[in-house]
Amino acid sequence: MELPWLGEHCSERTCKQLDFLPLKCNACGEVFCKDHIRYDDHKCSSAYKKDVQVPVCPLCNTPVPVQKGEIPDIVVGAHIDKDCKYNPAQQKPFLSSLPQIFANKCLKPGCKRKEMIKVVCEQCGGSFCIKHRHPLDHDCKGSSQPISKA
Repeated sequence: MELPWLGEHCSERTCKQLDFLPLKCNACGEVFCKDHIRYDDHKCSSAYKKDVQVPVCPLCNTPVPVQKGEIPDIVVGAHIDKDCKYNPAQQKPFLSSLPQIFANKCLKPGCKRKEMIKVVCEQCGGSFCIKHRHPLDHDCKGSSQPISKA
């Protein structure tokens, strides 16, 4: 090796790889190779200082503060039991929040069918179901032209 003073060895006890572009952990300040720079990879004892996550309540979508050493699941559960502002009575039912797929109502009197795709009569311009799409089927009053060439 020509330049032994270049680079630094990884601080992970099992690795000790000589790395010419070493990375310094922003929590514990030790030097690691690219394989051990993540907090979990080198079992960083100071990760709690930097790796801070704030859980969000799944019901009311508000952040729930978690103190150091507390388990987030337990704190969120306690929030749901006591402080949660979620009110199921104010929420829309699940099905009504979905987009309406069958929104094209048939204009034939007495027909209650709806279609996914708008079926428009070429003569009167009305929207009808598949069963009443032809001018003869919905008593079309559109134009006075003959319905068929036959």
